[in-house]
Amino acid sequence: MPSSFAPESGRPPPIPGARWDPADVPLRPLLLWVRKGAAHVRLDGGPVLHLKAGEGAWIPADGPGERAITTEPGTIAFPLCPQAGVGARGLSELTRFDVPSGWQDWLIQLFNLHVTPFSGREYSPEAIMELLRRPGSPAPALVGRDPAPEGFAAPAMPRARGARAVAEELMCDPALDLTVERWASRVLSSARTLRRDFLADTGLTFERWRLLCRLGAAVEFLAAGYDVDQVASLVGFASRNGLTRAFKGRFGLTPHEFGRELFARPGTGGLTQRAAAGQTDDLIRMMRESDSPTAPEMLPAASTPSHTNDVHVLSWMYRGSGYLDIGEQRYERERGVATWIPAEKEHVTGLRENSVSLPLGNASTADLNLNVPLQVRFSPAWDDYLMFCSISARSALRPHEHNPRHILDLFAEQVAAQRALSVPMPTDPRARAVAMEYLRRIGEPGGTQDADVRAEIHRAFRDETGMTLGRWRYAARMRIARDLLAGGAPPSAVARRIGYAHLPTFSAAFSRFHGLSPRAYQEREAANSR
Repeated sequence: MPSSFAPESGRPPPIPGARWDPADVPLRPLLLWVRKGAAHVRLDGGPVLHLKAGEGAWIPADGPGERAITTEPGTIAFPLCPQAGVGARGLSELTRFDVPSGWQDWLIQLFNLHVTPFSGREYSPEAIMELLRRPGSPAPALVGRDPAPEGFAAPAMPRARGARAVAEELMCDPALDLTVERWASRVLSSARTLRRDFLADTGLTFERWRLLCRLGAAVEFLAAGYDVDQVASLVGFASRNGLTRAFKGRFGLTPHEFGRELFARPGTGGLTQRAAAGQTDDLIRMMRESDSPTAPEMLPAASTPSHTNDVHVLSWMYRGSGYLDIGEQRYERERGVATWIPAEKEHVTGLRENSVSLPLGNASTADLNLNVPLQVRFSPAWDDYLMFCSISARSALRPHEHNPRHILDLFAEQVAAQRALSVPMPTDPRARAVAMEYLRRIGEPGGTQDADVRAEIHRAFRDETGMTLGRWRYAARMRIARDLLAGGAPPSAVARRIGYAHLPTFSAAFSRFHGLSPRAYQEREAANSR
């Protein structure tokens, strides 16, 4: 079973304001909706669009001007990047729309699917259109791509899991312009592995594969009746000329010549009908409707493929339940539980029906020693703050001076709170505050040194725990050392973590307290777990 902790009841930290960092993302359209609080959007020095809870905005792709998005303190706002083609026609202005409350968990899960390896068929990006369509109106002709004519198909798909996940996302939205390093991070791989898998499985470098993918998508959009300027934007070219050069180099025709030949062929009436249907942008029409569609009756189940992470990943169950399979072992994930998924362990993560999870952040193997899942339960009072942590970790909407290690520190605080319960705790509020501060600072420079503690606090420790403050600190350090050793951490790392400068000093202290050395204790625990 994974190690499990239940933090003391307490209030989460305040949610700071955030801003969109345009340097961190490609220039793409954005769908922003506010779950709580208020957000403000401004394009190219124009008027500010103010959004409150339950409202969203379609934000067109960046032009030559600036895209400014800010949120007020206490705000939870989810950014979503629709796939290529959604809002392609006529959607050039900042547009406000309403999000009915029944759709909000669906959108939270859609965010999860965008930023993790999870997949779920019923969460296709086109369903955003259904969200804002008036009930009873004609079904929209989804803005999509017709099959490419013979000889103009997209490149072969790679077989390796990470490379295939990247390829599938690029096939869905060829305009995505992430670096190989960011793609690798997104699929929990390394840039070197990703490049190697593309070349081994397709015979193409990643960059060449992406170019051919974009050109294949360009063929399909041209066949659907889009003009060359629109196609260039939809498939990720900075200009019409760039698309024209690449297209002619690949197919021997300019996009304009291709379109003229295609529609001159017999039997292409269906394509012209498709193009005519695409003239009406369904998403804009739905945004302008006033009635709310019926919310989904059920959130479908979802799962990841079997994969291995290069880093530890923290995943939190916001709603429902799920599971984590590592080898033959299944770990249950209940509502409110955050789980560190160990690096370098092949695993599958799943969500049952009507369940929602969110990633909270990552930790390197240098920052966290972990070989089995580690869990902590958060009360519902933490929901908003943990959503904010997820958005900050997996999007460009972040507070100023965002620290990615913050979630590691937050989790450690919850663990410290639980570990405090394993040694007698004083009930006096001042003494308890001293105890909690000590637990949080173990391992920091000076964190285990005696502070200027008043006599009444020393007296509270003696009266309420049966130990002097110094003895209580010793017991707390040894309790944490036991957990770390049982988790597989080497004694030298444990010594540093709990504030001992030298391994022999730690070993002597541990042996006095437990009657056996750290190594012997670790070996005994490993034998007992078999």
